[in-house]
Amino acid sequence: MNNLTLPRHVAIILDGNGRWAEKRGLPRLSGHRAGVKNLRRILKSLGKHGIEYVTLYAFSTENWNRPAEEVNGIFGILTEVVGREARELHKNGVRIRHIGRLEGLPVKVRNSIKKAVELTENNQGMTLAVALNYGGRAEIIDAMRRISEDKIPARDIDENVLSKYLYTAGLPDVDLVIRTSGEMRTSNFLIWQAAYSEYYFTPVFWPDFDEAELEKALLAYSQRQRRFGGGRA
Repeated sequence: MNNLTLPRHVAIILDGNGRWAEKRGLPRLSGHRAGVKNLRRILKSLGKHGIEYVTLYAFSTENWNRPAEEVNGIFGILTEVVGREARELHKNGVRIRHIGRLEGLPVKVRNSIKKAVELTENNQGMTLAVALNYGGRAEIIDAMRRISEDKIPARDIDENVLSKYLYTAGLPDVDLVIRTSGEMRTSNFLIWQAAYSEYYFTPVFWPDFDEAELEKALLAYSQRQRRFGGGRA
């Protein structure tokens, strides 16, 4: 892939963990554990390709509607994993960002996220943004509220101003969005930042999305002509 055009910012909707487990007669939480385990190899592969920014959709504002047992289990896994993986990512120079609403998350989860962000904030390698308790509409509403609180005149509000108030402030727009599990929708994910992104949908469940599947997604991206709303050349 040395001669291919690769994305600078890749976002992934990590979908299909529960169904992966159900197909194997396992509890849904086993799927979430398998999904978390898969993160390390995919992040390592993205790093090898020189991808500068990665955003992972870990838990949406709508995921609260799932059964309480599953939600609590997911948070338990996340607390454990964030603490463990942050140290390894730090060694590799990865900078961790959280995007979403911290309020409402369990205290242990919030503390794990804050520690991971503080530990890695000065790193110069890949930036890994974890979308946890995230919703695209909620993000825009929160941004508008803060713009209002800062009393910015309406005439001064443009795309650049709004971008600076989003959770992703300072990050470039997304080039490629990958969604696993066969679902073909965006699910309220980065609706501002992915306005001109290329999308890649695969039927593969996230725990089975390996390096070979990532190669397919990157190859598909490299073969597309991005026009950003313009006509054909």
